[in-house]
Amino acid sequence: MIGKRVVHGIPVEKRRGNVCADLGYRDSAGMEMKARLVAQIGEITDQRGLTQAKAAEIHGLTQPKLSKMLRGQFRGVSERRLLDCLTRLGRDVSIIVQGAPHNRHIGHVTVHFA
Repeated sequence: MIGKRVVHGIPVEKRRGNVCADLGYRDSAGMEMKARLVAQIGEITDQRGLTQAKAAEIHGLTQPKLSKMLRGQFRGVSERRLLDCLTRLGRDVSIIVQGAPHNRHIGHVTVHFA
């Protein structure tokens, strides 16, 4: 949380933009990245009109496992597995590693969808 204020008598808290960080989760950056990847998998699945059973078959998952994943229960699902799901849906995935700016000593991971 960044700060609190009151607007029209209602307490309002400014957040970082990462719900996982705001809730105090240890690996909030990793969880946010996984959530964005899962959201993209769900969006592509919907756009293609796939049933969960057909999508699970494409991903090599069981339908219950896919259902849990798409509902946000993706602990234990690796980032690599999520990237594999995207490639199975016909998406190319590029990973670029570059130096962090001089004003930061630690790098970070971002996900961009084209």
